[in-house]
Amino acid sequence: VQLQASGGGLVQAGGSLRLSCAASGSIFDIDAMGWYLRSPGGQRELVARSTNGGVTSYADSVKGRFAISRDNAKNTVYLQMNSLKPEDTAVYYCNADVRTTRNSQIFYRYWGQGTQVTVSS
Repeated sequence: VQLQASGGGLVQAGGSLRLSCAASGSIFDIDAMGWYLRSPGGQRELVARSTNGGVTSYADSVKGRFAISRDNAKNTVYLQMNSLKPEDTAVYYCNADVRTTRNSQIFYRYWGQGTQVTVSS
């Protein structure tokens, strides 16, 4: 299973970006998909997450500015980032909890390679 993230870049404060992450490979079904960033301390922090049932959750810092959505037919998750702030600058990683076969009850978490978002003041 591979996750390919795209859409990062350089934007001025107040601007918008849309990140995309497409999962491919041996996929039977996908439960949750999400976006994380790497903090200055090196830890991955949740930005937004969406379950297959459509339940979403967001970090407090992005509520009202970012929106996560999915196209389940394309195994793709999006992150619409509006009203960007310099403190949103980070490498953003997508992930997906994937079941690879019909007979398996286990979902494994796969990660994309990360995409850089830089917001200038």
